[in-house]
Amino acid sequence: MQSYSQDLRDRVLRALARGDRPTAIAARFEVSREWVYDVKNRFEKEGVRHRLPMGGYRVSRVADKEPLIRGWIKERKDLTLAELCERLTEQGVTLTPSALWHQLDKWGLSFKKNPARQRARTRGRRQRAGGMARPSARA
Repeated sequence: MQSYSQDLRDRVLRALARGDRPTAIAARFEVSREWVYDVKNRFEKEGVRHRLPMGGYRVSRVADKEPLIRGWIKERKDLTLAELCERLTEQGVTLTPSALWHQLDKWGLSFKKNPARQRARTRGRRQRAGGMARPSARA
């Protein structure tokens, strides 16, 4: 959904300045009466004629805690996301593990498995069972 054009906003404000009723303006320009009131109130209270920004960038709650979090991870590499969230709660920041993961991913921090928790074998083809020996092709 896109916002209404600046030209339409200006025409609505001119019609209001002439003394036209918001209901008549809404019918003429095919917009809702509530939108006409929103444009009018924003102009009267704040002096703003333009639209408000839609969407956009949100600053993370842990953006200023990056050095602290990096220090925790450097100090103890096997911290889980839940443990990091608990530590952040003690600092006054409530965050879900998935939200924290997204922020850590933006910072380029990744959690690698601890060597003690890795698989016993390397990935790839499994070795054949010891069974019978194959005869050679030359025989």
